[in-house]
Amino acid sequence: MTTFLGRWQTWAGFGLAAVVLFGVAPVVLSDFRLSLLGKFLCFAIVAVGIGLAWGRGGMLVLGQGVFFGLGGYMMGMHLKIADAQLRGDDVPDFMQIAGVRELPGYWAPFASPAFTVLAILLVPTAIAAALGFGVFKRRVKGAYFAILSQALAAALAILLVGQTSLGGSNGLNRFRTFFGFTLNDPANRRMLYFIAAGVLLLVVAVVRQLMQSRYGELLVAVRDGEERVRFLGYDPANIKVVAYTTAALFAGIAGALFAPIVGFIAPSQVGILPSIAFLIGVAIGGRTTLLGPVLGAIGVAWAQTLFSERFPSEWTYAQGLLFIVVVGFFPAGLAGLGVLFKRRRLGRTKPPPAPEPEAQTDPDTEKVGAST
Repeated sequence: MTTFLGRWQTWAGFGLAAVVLFGVAPVVLSDFRLSLLGKFLCFAIVAVGIGLAWGRGGMLVLGQGVFFGLGGYMMGMHLKIADAQLRGDDVPDFMQIAGVRELPGYWAPFASPAFTVLAILLVPTAIAAALGFGVFKRRVKGAYFAILSQALAAALAILLVGQTSLGGSNGLNRFRTFFGFTLNDPANRRMLYFIAAGVLLLVVAVVRQLMQSRYGELLVAVRDGEERVRFLGYDPANIKVVAYTTAALFAGIAGALFAPIVGFIAPSQVGILPSIAFLIGVAIGGRTTLLGPVLGAIGVAWAQTLFSERFPSEWTYAQGLLFIVVVGFFPAGLAGLGVLFKRRRLGRTKPPPAPEPEAQTDPDTEKVGAST
């Protein structure tokens, strides 16, 4: 009975989310706000992967901007080649300005839509798997792993700034089409939003299945007692690699959707600050829950857009203060407040325990004991 109720609640939750994302939001929001929500959904997709790797696996991933940027740049390369082909040019517009007349060799394969999609799915996954095996097999964890992942994000951002063939510090921008669909058309921009919403529901379903499976139990066990898991005959490195690779895959897909929705991808979306921003949303929402990272990422991104326009300098301090307060006093995030409130309410309404009955003594036994 409990299993049936749990499944019913899960399907009801997915149904409600689908109604809000596919029914309510397109009707209530304008085209601009809907596109903005699509951008936030891309951040939520990254947050779902972080929730799996950090919340369930205990891996503080500070470099998700790397995989987000890889997906975004690979999609941007395909879109720029497609735009150049529509104009009848051999190279994108920014390369013409720089005097480049021939497409670089590593750009050429991205003229194929199929190759681009496969690269977006496989390249971040392969890099994360190689890095994960190299790090976790050597039992690098905790702050050392966090610093290593953050250094990787910083190195990639610096590398992209120096690559003129990738737009330098400006990145890739001014996309006109998306797999043959004109991005200036409001209907096509809504299509992008629907794709992002569908992908978000899909990744949430995948992570829920992982959490409910035996692998999810092993991942939590590795987080809470890695040496005990190793003693039981499992290799914690393999378990960590799967979670880290899955999070990288989600980040790459999110970056690939972010590029056409927003209209650009630049090193500013790859470095340390974006990676920390992803982490802040997950921590505030609740890293150990399923929907906490999603709601936290969307909420923080929405608040940043709203308040940074009015208080550009103060918002950064407010965001940092909020992160400190949540991590310091509410480790479970805002999603854990409901559980905490419920426990306190049950503690107040629970009747006090009945006093233990006093030990009954036999008068004859007392007399015998006294006489001896």
